[in-house]
Amino acid sequence: MDIQTEQQPFSQRPIILLAFPINRTLCFALSFLLLSVSALFIFNSSATPFNHQYYDLLRLHQFLLKIFPGNDPSLSLSSLSSSSPLPRACDYSNGKWVWDESYPFHSYTENCPFVDPGFRCSQNGRKDEGYRKWRWQPDGCDIPRFNASELLERTRNGRIVFVGDSIGRNQWESLLCMLTPAVSNLSTIYEENGKPINKHKGFLKMRFQEYNLTVEYYRVPFLVIIGRPPPNSSSEVNAAIRVDEMHWFSQKWVGADILIFNDGHWWNEFKTVKMGYYFQEGGKLNMSMDVMEAFRRSLQTWKRWVEENLDLNRTHVFFRSYSPVHYRGGTWSEGGHCDTDKEPERDYTKLQDEPENNIFISDVIKQMNYVTHKVQFLNITYLTEFRNDGHPSKNRENGTSDEAPQDCSHWCLPGIPDTWNELFYANLLSKGFRK
Repeated sequence: MDIQTEQQPFSQRPIILLAFPINRTLCFALSFLLLSVSALFIFNSSATPFNHQYYDLLRLHQFLLKIFPGNDPSLSLSSLSSSSPLPRACDYSNGKWVWDESYPFHSYTENCPFVDPGFRCSQNGRKDEGYRKWRWQPDGCDIPRFNASELLERTRNGRIVFVGDSIGRNQWESLLCMLTPAVSNLSTIYEENGKPINKHKGFLKMRFQEYNLTVEYYRVPFLVIIGRPPPNSSSEVNAAIRVDEMHWFSQKWVGADILIFNDGHWWNEFKTVKMGYYFQEGGKLNMSMDVMEAFRRSLQTWKRWVEENLDLNRTHVFFRSYSPVHYRGGTWSEGGHCDTDKEPERDYTKLQDEPENNIFISDVIKQMNYVTHKVQFLNITYLTEFRNDGHPSKNRENGTSDEAPQDCSHWCLPGIPDTWNELFYANLLSKGFRK
């Protein structure tokens, strides 16, 4: 069971300046308008989530462009922070959930053979299915409709690799099921080594024989090595997390066409120091190292590995952001629950701050901007934070003890991870993958 870490406020995005030529007759009117909007923005800044502050300004900018159509939109935005790149024309990570009876557009059900029994919420007793009818609508654009046939064709003779914890497995299973409707014979999809896919903790390679494609999952919750502590370590040390050494599975990821990483759920005190797992670097154990500092250093190890081992002219790399958990009334071990929620959260004030994990992930990817545009931050945190209704909660698989905690970390399938994969697909298309 993944446990949510204590989170810190996220550094705000750059404020947008509006810049376009004006004549004297409009100068005073425009100045008054900008001052009025600025005052309104400042007045509301304490109560409005920053994502919406930013996009309110962007909408104002688009409105002004309609008033002054002769201006080039590409020249009308400039950032106060020279170190932060301008946003793309469409940022899929910001928007709202809308009810759509025609959604989901893809056609798979809980009977998909690749869905873990624990994620088959309706079969496990969930009565409502409305959580499947909410569609993510980005601000200012639409998500390209997921086309399984096209993605299979673009990845023909290739490899799609997921690396991370069990939430990454959630997304992996979702993608497998989203692809299956485009395959004429399900028997041509199989685990390459004959392994059963349920509850397997190593790695799995599902082969789509018709396309000579493998869609793989590697369970590596920390990305780096967890091993025996150095000799003569304290008896309270049960294992060492080597923040400067990538997991030995990493040799299997080289040569993949698409790599999707996720990390963060295990980087908390409950999964590390309180279990006797301490951090090691340079062959030395550091029992005073903070968990988030260890996480930051492990990401630098990941960065070096990507730059030294991958052909970034070929491989597209995604690092998915943190997937929020939604325990109410206590933690997972204190009777926390999420079974009362039947629709997305509507009260913005109840949304949590951006996880500190995301700050470090985003920063390390910004450091790689000079390498290639094919390393991307797949930001799903904000849109997922609303979806406290999408977890298995008390609808655990058959055989689960009545005393077992609710699952408010993982996601029902079909469900929220399908949207993550829609965004993954949209970003892949935007980069011209195998166009």
